[in-house]
Amino acid sequence: MQKHRLLTIFAVVFVNMLGFGLILPLLPFYAERFDASSTVVGLLVASYAAAQMIGAPLLGRASDRYGRRPILLFSIAGSLAGFVMLGAANTLWLLFASRILDGLTGGNITVARAYITDLTDEKSRARGMGLIGAAFGLGFIIGPAAGGLLSAGERYALPAYVAALLTALNLAAAYLWLPESLPTDRRTQPAAARSTVLSLHALQDMLSRPKVGPLLESVFVFGLALATFEGVFSLYAQKHLALESDQTGYMLAYVGLLMALVQGVAIGRLAARYDEDRVLRGAAIIMAVFLVAWAYAPNVWITLLVLAPLSLSIGVLSATIHTVVTKAVHVDEVGSVLGLSTSLTSLARALGPATGGALFDVVGVWAPGVFAAALMLWLVWRLSRAPSVMSRSPLSHVE
Repeated sequence: MQKHRLLTIFAVVFVNMLGFGLILPLLPFYAERFDASSTVVGLLVASYAAAQMIGAPLLGRASDRYGRRPILLFSIAGSLAGFVMLGAANTLWLLFASRILDGLTGGNITVARAYITDLTDEKSRARGMGLIGAAFGLGFIIGPAAGGLLSAGERYALPAYVAALLTALNLAAAYLWLPESLPTDRRTQPAAARSTVLSLHALQDMLSRPKVGPLLESVFVFGLALATFEGVFSLYAQKHLALESDQTGYMLAYVGLLMALVQGVAIGRLAARYDEDRVLRGAAIIMAVFLVAWAYAPNVWITLLVLAPLSLSIGVLSATIHTVVTKAVHVDEVGSVLGLSTSLTSLARALGPATGGALFDVVGVWAPGVFAAALMLWLVWRLSRAPSVMSRSPLSHVE
């Protein structure tokens, strides 16, 4: 029964990410029908992350109060409504409304992690969480390629309706096969739920620590650089490389595949050979160099060559930076610091596409890549001045 539930959760996360990937390549082309500028396209991409930054913590706390199952079903239903609205959109404001609705209600990854926590003990939890990572990566590889294929010939509404159909099947599967995982006696009362809200004081406390602060700052800066790159990638492909939505989708799938390969294969070998501080700084330098190369790539073939080391460095950083953060705090603070890290990443994903779109529009096609590279060089400088997390035992206190 537990294996059955884990597979259903895997499907929930996979379909959620598949739906996101299906529509990612077509958003600039869809918005162009309504004479949207590059700045507006950046804001459109950012609106989802901004809404999710608000909605995901609320859904997570609601699941602590009312149980995982009803909140998960509500979340999937919200994504379904968002995809239907996207497919039917005939004005720019409806495009924005569809992405905001999906962001506010589509926090099912947050609830899925909580569901797995309910089902697993400490020994098996990493394996359960690994299912979410696998579903996340697989959905992002397949989604953009499928979305690009479906949108060929300017059929921009079709991927949205396919995402809606898959989400409807997902909702039915969760309703039929996913029972409640949180017993009534473990649910929080309203006052207790309110007290779990991450405060600015908690963030300030973590940022003031010599080892944790630079790492949390690095999480935000890396997230901002990555979101700037991802947020304008479809614009870059459309305006600079003259690619159609299907070709853009295939290129995004190529990026996702490289990132998945490095996270699944190379990270273990790198960690065994080098300490994580060195891996972080090395990957950040490589990412900075190839962000500049991406900004000035003259054609598709050079872009594909540049994207290989760029995607690999992103994969290394994504897999390493949160692990290093957890090693910089005491074991009983891991949950808190990961919560803060997730909030900073969400904020970066809201700011990055809007910033990149404005730079693309006002300065030039090269500007988002150079801006993101400058952020990564700052990250290298910041990490070089911070105490090494390797200088402490994993079970000791950091300060």
